[in-house]
Amino acid sequence: MLDRQDRIERTLNTLLPALELAPGRLHAAMRYAVLGGGKRVRPLLAYGAGELSGADLRRVDRAAAAVELIHAYSLVHDDLPCMDDDVLRRGKPTVHLEFDEATALLVGDSLQSLAFQVLSVQSLADDAHRQLEMIELLARASGSRGMAGGQAIDLEATGKTLAVTELEFMHVHKTGALIRASVILGARCGDALSQAQMNEVDRFGKFIGLAFQVIDDLLDAQSSTATLGKTAGKDAKDNKPTYVSALGLDGARKLSEELRADALRALDTLPQSGGRLRQLADFIVSRQF
Repeated sequence: MLDRQDRIERTLNTLLPALELAPGRLHAAMRYAVLGGGKRVRPLLAYGAGELSGADLRRVDRAAAAVELIHAYSLVHDDLPCMDDDVLRRGKPTVHLEFDEATALLVGDSLQSLAFQVLSVQSLADDAHRQLEMIELLARASGSRGMAGGQAIDLEATGKTLAVTELEFMHVHKTGALIRASVILGARCGDALSQAQMNEVDRFGKFIGLAFQVIDDLLDAQSSTATLGKTAGKDAKDNKPTYVSALGLDGARKLSEELRADALRALDTLPQSGGRLRQLADFIVSRQF
């Protein structure tokens, strides 16, 4: 994991515009938003899936970087005063505080554009049509039918009580879509998996994406700001519906274990029984409080 985290950090450092390039302030803010923070869970999932499909690591580098750029852009926008209005991200001031709101908005726009540039300017698959499908997959996972749509549902749900099925619908989009895309994009960089196996990779991504959100809700309720690197207890303070508010701490923990079990079952027919993906599922659900 440390090796892959270091690898994606070096890749992102290379792909992000240099500070010397104009406009320097925007490029500095982009680098501030992306580099030197986070566990890089989405790139790790892409690398794990790429390993199963026999993918060239240099191809997975770019798929993993594209997903992480989208994720970073979403965090910058989520932290803005018009959204979640947060002051801390990955243990440091949010981009709109370190720079300003207008710059933060442009950082998100620029990181999103860069993600698609990264996916398109170099061969990621032997078949050009498959590479177009990969670009479409990330676009769909990022937009109104994916992450952005999930955020819109989340904003509308503030102050409301949601059933577990409604929470699942929201988070399949807001959090799950990009995690699912990470796994599929990594796997599509190689050729070793059949369509049936790819379907199981997708199932794994769906279940582990939901498990990731359940654990996030638990961490927000039980962890400290210092541990999280972002403001703890903010969901309850902002009256947001979560798995903890719907199920309680014990119920949410039980659901995370059930989702992990579903995710692991999806890996049973894959090479090495899922290999790194199996280990990453355990890592995601066992994150410390």
